[in-house]
Amino acid sequence: MLDLTQVFSYSVALGIAAAVPGPGMAALVARSVSGGAISGFFLLLGLILGDLIYLSFAVFGLAMIAEHFNALFDVVRWGAALYLCYLAWQFWFANHQAIEMEKSAKKRELLSAALSGLTITLGNPKTIAFYLAILPLVIDLKGVSLQTWAVMLAPLTVLVLLSVGALFIVAAVRVRRWLSSPRAQQNLFRGAATIMVVAAASMLRH
Repeated sequence: MLDLTQVFSYSVALGIAAAVPGPGMAALVARSVSGGAISGFFLLLGLILGDLIYLSFAVFGLAMIAEHFNALFDVVRWGAALYLCYLAWQFWFANHQAIEMEKSAKKRELLSAALSGLTITLGNPKTIAFYLAILPLVIDLKGVSLQTWAVMLAPLTVLVLLSVGALFIVAAVRVRRWLSSPRAQQNLFRGAATIMVVAAASMLRH
């Protein structure tokens, strides 16, 4: 099991990493403004699932296996980068309309939001760097068992990311009325698109 120092160090490190502006939080704010809090939380669930996948990679040593399958990793990396560019293209050229505050999101839109969140996290170089490079500096992964992962690390990861993401969603929803015009949405979405392209380019540099 992890001691209190490790729990605190991991929580703080993960919280800071999550709060630093990146494609995930940019998409989260944009989605929350355009679709409301429910859409934002579904995208956040996708982001969190992606983090749990990378956490599992780090804990169970799958990162070491990945080193022996460079070709496969390159395919995944290029695929994620291209998807980020595709999302950026969608965000940049989206046809914005004035937001209907009472309009509820459709199930298809919610599933799309969750899938986008998952893919953004899997293609986010910041997330990859945290779990495969920074996390081992915070926690001794050799001493982490399946029980520790299931009882402590995974729930702690969900709690921290849910807390940070909820702050972004609440902030986005609070200013939603002021960003309800098509012009304001266009500026917001194009800003998010720019961050995604930068993240994709960062992935392909490595």
